[in-house]
Amino acid sequence: MKILQKLFSDHKKLIQRKNKAIPHNSGLFIKYQYPILTAAHAPIHWRYDLNKLTNPYNLERIGVNATFNAGAIKWNDKYVLAVRVEGKDRKSFFAFAESKNGIDNFEFWEKPLLLPQLENPDVNVYDMRLTLHEDGYVYGIFCTERKDPKTPDADTSSAIANAGIIRSKNLLDWERLPDLISDSNQQRNVTLHPEFVCGKYALYTRPQDGFIETGTGGGIGLGYIDDMLHPKVEHEVIINPKVYHTVYELKNGQGPSPIKTREGWLHLAHGVRNTAAGLRYVLYLFMTDLKDITKVIHQPGGYFMAPDDQEIIGDVGNVLFSNGWIPDANGDVYIYYASSDTRMHVAKSTVDILVDYCKNTPNDRLTSKGSVESIMDLIEKNNGLY
Repeated sequence: MKILQKLFSDHKKLIQRKNKAIPHNSGLFIKYQYPILTAAHAPIHWRYDLNKLTNPYNLERIGVNATFNAGAIKWNDKYVLAVRVEGKDRKSFFAFAESKNGIDNFEFWEKPLLLPQLENPDVNVYDMRLTLHEDGYVYGIFCTERKDPKTPDADTSSAIANAGIIRSKNLLDWERLPDLISDSNQQRNVTLHPEFVCGKYALYTRPQDGFIETGTGGGIGLGYIDDMLHPKVEHEVIINPKVYHTVYELKNGQGPSPIKTREGWLHLAHGVRNTAAGLRYVLYLFMTDLKDITKVIHQPGGYFMAPDDQEIIGDVGNVLFSNGWIPDANGDVYIYYASSDTRMHVAKSTVDILVDYCKNTPNDRLTSKGSVESIMDLIEKNNGLY
């Protein structure tokens, strides 16, 4: 009995731990001392059989490996995350966690989400984006993975990824819609534009040829859907391509749905490059035009946020990934991001800071000479000021 009491006591202390703000020297955001969700935050009654007769040694029966890549929404004045929870069996599922202040005291709801299934059931699901659309529904768009039927039985790793879609009006009762229909072999990192565009639903996509390789996919796409009950993407175009020798040279994908500002739509995305130590995932920002969402109007060079010395270590190291952020009415922006496919963090900024960063940071001139020229321009501008 004492063992169980200690489990619950330690769990309560973890959930109620206060977070300490740590301003970043860039001035772009504030980070916080502790991750907001870890595997240890998973409720005790999800993991332990609490019946002494069937678990006399108080052993953990169902293990949780990681909590990461969470969609985010402000709901009933709470900061709510749709967390990717990965079990020790490698299967991921979704569970909601909420906080009153958005920076600590995140607590999972009583039960994880039992995802409605289609005729061809999901084998694995992950990385849900939450979007409150103009039509009144909250949409959850996530990656659904199934074994590639074209591969031989002996190939037990090849998969097909596509975008699964659910919707709700209360975050409790979810309707499963058909998976996304597109011309691409695979789709990853799909999310919904929060407003109708010429009477159509607009989706940000990442078309790719294979499960790992983007191939001819080429970057962040945009396509349109007439009816979410028959979600077929029409006229898909690449609006933010991958580019040689940049932080998004290997692949890039839309994070959460964009935030509407007076200056344009603000986008958070991830970029991937290859290194001798493996893939490196960072976060970057760009903006699109308010009226023509296919038009990129600002894109700062380089990354906005990269793994620090604590975040670089995990199940899949050197990775930052975000598919959730929440803008508040006062202009604050809570950026929910995962580090190294292991744990969830939050960073805080403002719409004004993020827009200023996008508008006034030099773009990537794509050569070493161009990078030096940007520095020389700033030196000249600062002449006499230091």
